[in-house]
Amino acid sequence: MIRGFLSRLLVVFGGTSIVLAAAWSQTQAPVSGIAAVADPSFTMPRTPWGDPDIQGVWDYRTITPTQRSPQFGDREFYTDEEIAELEARARSRMENPPDENTPANLVHAQYITDPGTEVDESRRTSLIIDPPNGRMPDSVGGRGGGRGGFGGMGGRSQDPARPWLGMPLLQRCISQGFPRSIMPTLYNNNIKITQSPGYVAITHEMVHETRVVPLDGREFTGLGGYMGESRGHWEGDTLVVETRHLNDSVGYGGADENLKVTERYTLISPDRIDFRMTFEDETVWTQPWTVAYLMRPTEGGFYEYACHEGNRGLYNILENIVAEREQAAGADAGE
Repeated sequence: MIRGFLSRLLVVFGGTSIVLAAAWSQTQAPVSGIAAVADPSFTMPRTPWGDPDIQGVWDYRTITPTQRSPQFGDREFYTDEEIAELEARARSRMENPPDENTPANLVHAQYITDPGTEVDESRRTSLIIDPPNGRMPDSVGGRGGGRGGFGGMGGRSQDPARPWLGMPLLQRCISQGFPRSIMPTLYNNNIKITQSPGYVAITHEMVHETRVVPLDGREFTGLGGYMGESRGHWEGDTLVVETRHLNDSVGYGGADENLKVTERYTLISPDRIDFRMTFEDETVWTQPWTVAYLMRPTEGGFYEYACHEGNRGLYNILENIVAEREQAAGADAGE
């Protein structure tokens, strides 16, 4: 009855039809995507020199997976019921004591990590928004995913002569590498943005690394590193940062020195940044792909990431490797 009434109104009022149809649609489904949090009345704050002011400490924890689970097919958004179930499960993991059978003293045990308890506010079923299927594109020549997306962070070295040099960079408290450093992970999902005339500095809480991004249009030098070489500019009110020349020790998803990453930071309300990041490497993927999520102000301060104090973790790992070798040598001698 109501639907029929609305249909007649659309015919009568013509130009009003789009507004009425939208109102009807919004009563049937929750608002999703950026529209769920964007503030249409928001006025962009400015620095004293006139750039959009996006400074602050920003949190990007989320339990939304990078890639869409096959069970959702092409469905872009979660339902209310699915969100409630996922977030209840995450809160239980964070708030309740572990099962009595859970081993103690695990480095990455669930009960001592902080990946968050909420899906991204956009309600998307994946952080990947392009391709539309929410999954990484196909690989070229079998290269894609060759490093499992961890790039230099895999298991411990099997090099018997110099094991410490072959160990993952993060395990050695050297670097998490870029772009992994700005992808949601187990903990320390925070960045600090600081601005000055002609520059933006982005400090990653994980492994305390800072990227100083010039905004003056200078060319890339070709001298990169674990965090690559970044150049930035403003497109309207959006900060665009392009990073190239990554060290081949810290690739992502099989890409390394040929990878180009483009980040876009847009303040869409006083306390939300719409963040998007596009990955391009034609030697690894058949097409570029993009992730998106919303950042919000952190709940606390921005603290030093001390990794393992005095690097005792590395010492203990090496000590155990030596003990295993001695045990294996003894077993061989006994045979």
